[in-house]
Amino acid sequence: MQQKDFAFFPGCVLSQAAKESKMSLEAIAPILGITLHEIKGWSCCGASQAQDVDPIAALVANARNIALAENMNMPMLTTCSTCMLTLTRAKAALDKGAKDRINEYLAKGNMKYQGNNEITSLLWILYENLDTLKSKVVKPLSNLKVALFYGCHSIRPEKSYNAKESSTNPKSFEAVVSALGATIVPFAKRLDCCGFHASYPAVKSVQKMSSQIVGSADKNGADCVVTPCPLCQMQLDIYQERYQDAMGSEIRKPIIHLSQLVGLALGLSNEQLGLDLNIIDATKLA
Repeated sequence: MQQKDFAFFPGCVLSQAAKESKMSLEAIAPILGITLHEIKGWSCCGASQAQDVDPIAALVANARNIALAENMNMPMLTTCSTCMLTLTRAKAALDKGAKDRINEYLAKGNMKYQGNNEITSLLWILYENLDTLKSKVVKPLSNLKVALFYGCHSIRPEKSYNAKESSTNPKSFEAVVSALGATIVPFAKRLDCCGFHASYPAVKSVQKMSSQIVGSADKNGADCVVTPCPLCQMQLDIYQERYQDAMGSEIRKPIIHLSQLVGLALGLSNEQLGLDLNIIDATKLA
């Protein structure tokens, strides 16, 4: 991949609770020929809550985020799967008839949504540039056994991503991790939901779901679970002690970001990748 510039949308999670995800992304980007230009003045995408409270306000907010990237004349990149889904859905709504109405709101701030920009994710950029990724690996992860957890918003709903990848038989994640040299273990839960968005209204169900994910990875001999979604990583890492205790399980398993796994293969240190910031100890993976 030739040097490529992106309008970077970090989203709330990377700016706060999952700073290690942003840290590792910014560490691997220059090695891979990626230049990140953080969008100035970006705002929260609203995740899955704002749309239910005020769908017009949520659409205006995301049209504004996309318009900011358009003004930079760069494709828009995010590494948060939920931000990716929310922004992609907003773009689809705008392009299918909502643009003129929403632009009336944006005009009050001297902004305009054009609809001429690409929105992509770290996972897809890596998948589309496997040769470059392979060429940058200096420390093949041949001794590391990983369970791959896509997370709902990385692949579902399939129609929201214009069938870019099958939601029942995706291959991008496997291809990327194989390029890093890691061993991918069988993992029945790879396409399951982590339960993040239901953590408060259905806490007992989510504890069971999350525990089963960790248990399945451990049963199949995984050294860690890796995910491209920072919300999934948060759910499975930050709250792991709590739900494992609730389910009477002594299993503890490192949960790492895709950018952290890539960084290990690129020869970066635990500190550069923020692995020392993960709740369940991930420093021994290096």
